[in-house]
Amino acid sequence: MTNIKQLLAPEGTAVVLGNEAVARGALEAGLQLFASYPGTPVSEIGEVLAQAAHTKAELGLYAEWSVNEKSALECAFAGSLAGRRSMFCAKHVGFNVAQDALMTIAYEGTRGALVMVTGDDPSMHSSQNEQDNRWLGTISGIPVLEPSDAQESQDMSAQLTSH
Repeated sequence: MTNIKQLLAPEGTAVVLGNEAVARGALEAGLQLFASYPGTPVSEIGEVLAQAAHTKAELGLYAEWSVNEKSALECAFAGSLAGRRSMFCAKHVGFNVAQDALMTIAYEGTRGALVMVTGDDPSMHSSQNEQDNRWLGTISGIPVLEPSDAQESQDMSAQLTSH
């Protein structure tokens, strides 16, 4: 498990995985609501954010593990409609469960930030199939960003969550 004190340190360098970098960027940007359904390869994002919400109440972060991916995305969307900086996270097949909500969000729009993180699983290391979720951006008209390293993950997460 991540050393949460090191991850939340306001300054300095922390050696983290890409998922932890996404969480750190979101925290730096003032993330207010996080909802997810656990699934590898993106579970660490939720673990870090849940631990941060639990250990540092002054962050004002609400983090939940939802009953499924659709409920998680709807929770994050509701937070966004209320003007909260929100994030949803699911593995690639979980986005299939959430696609109904995703397509509604695509034409409805948001008020606060709504960052959606997907973790595809090339070569099926922890999933039953391979899937390229970048196509969901094309289908829905939602921009898709693909960081190439942990620093870009942190920077993109911070930039997107802050808007």
